[in-house]
Amino acid sequence: MFDNVSFFVTTLLQGLLPTVIATVGGIVLATLLSFGAGLALLSSSRLVRGLSRTYVEFFRGTSELVQLFWIFFVLPVLVGFQLVPLFAGIVVLGLNHGAYGAEIVRGAVQSVPRAQYEGCVALNLTPAQRMRRVILPQAVVEMLPPFNNLFIQLLKNSALLSFISVADISYLGTERLNVAFGDQSLLIYSLMLVFYLVLSLLITLLMRTLERIGSARLGRGPSPMSQVPTTVDGGAR
Repeated sequence: MFDNVSFFVTTLLQGLLPTVIATVGGIVLATLLSFGAGLALLSSSRLVRGLSRTYVEFFRGTSELVQLFWIFFVLPVLVGFQLVPLFAGIVVLGLNHGAYGAEIVRGAVQSVPRAQYEGCVALNLTPAQRMRRVILPQAVVEMLPPFNNLFIQLLKNSALLSFISVADISYLGTERLNVAFGDQSLLIYSLMLVFYLVLSLLITLLMRTLERIGSARLGRGPSPMSQVPTTVDGGAR
C-alpha cells in the first residue's frame, strides 16, 4: 500500500512542473490582458471600447475547451505550423481568463471614489498621471481578492491541457496511473486533489500577502472590514 502511494506521488510530481508552468504562464498573460482590455473598456474611444468588448464577450461566451482545441488543432491548419502543446495551453488560459479579468479591472477602477478624480483635476495631473499615481494604486488593492479567485480557477482549468497530451498532473494521473492501476482510482484521484489543493493554497497565500502589502502602502488596515477610503496623496481620510 505504502509502496503504491510513494509510486503514485512520484509519478504525479513529474507532472507538477508542467502544471506550474502552464499556471504561471497563464497568470502572467491573463494579467497583462486583464489590464489592457479592462482599461480599454474605459477608453473614451468607441472603437477601442468596441474591440475590447468583442474580445471579452467572445472568450467569456465560448467554451474554454473548444478554444483549446481550436488553437491546437485548427490554427495550425490555417497558419501552417503546429504549436507546442504547453504553449498552446498557456495562450488559451491567458486569453480566456484575461477576458474575465478585464471586467475585474474595469469594476475596480470605476469603484474608486469620484472625489479622487476631482482631486487629481484640482492638482492638474494629466490623465496618465491620474491613473498611474492615484487611481490604479487604489484599484489594484480592490482587484486582488477577485484576482485570487480567478487565478485559482485558472489553475484548475489547466487540467484541460491533458486533452492535448500535456503531461501535467491530470494527464499523468488519468492516462498513466488510472489506466495501469484502475482498482486504486480512489487513492489516485485523492492524491490529485491534494496536489491541486496545495497549489491553490499557495496562490491564496501569495495574493493575500500582496493584498496586505498594498493595503499598508495605502494606509489601510490589514482587514478588509477596517479599510477606509483614501485621499489623493494616499493618506486616510
